[in-house]
Amino acid sequence: QVQLVESGGGSVQAGGSLTLSCAASGYTSSRNLMGWFRQAPEKEREGVADIYIGGGSTYYADSVKGRFTISQDNAKNTLTLQMNSLKPEDTAMYYCAATRELSWWAAIRALRSMSPADFSYWGQGTQVTVSS
Repeated sequence: QVQLVESGGGSVQAGGSLTLSCAASGYTSSRNLMGWFRQAPEKEREGVADIYIGGGSTYYADSVKGRFTISQDNAKNTLTLQMNSLKPEDTAMYYCAATRELSWWAAIRALRSMSPADFSYWGQGTQVTVSS
C-alpha cells in the first residue's frame, strides 16, 4: 500500500518561503515519477513540479520556474518542494503524488506533461496561503 504524507504548509507573506515535504512509503521502484500539484478554490488541479526518481530529471510549471525547487532524498524516501519568493497566486492546497512504475519513454512524456491523470497515488494535501 503506497502512502504519501505531506507536511510543511502554512501561511506566509508575499516574498516569503516555505518548504513542503512528502514522506513516501509502500513501494521501492525507482522507475517512476513523483511530483507536486496544487489546486486553488474553483480551479483545476495543476502540476507544479515533478521529478523522475530513477534519473533525477525535473520539470517545472512556467509559473514557478526560478522560484520553486523540487528534490528527492532516496535514503529517506522523502520528496521536498522548496518555495521561495511566494506570491498570493501561489495560494492553494498542495498535493504530493506518485506514478506507478513506468517505461523510460512513458516517464519522460509524463514528466513534461505533468498531467494529474498520469499519477496514481496521492497524499491528503497541505494548505499554503500567501498574503499580500
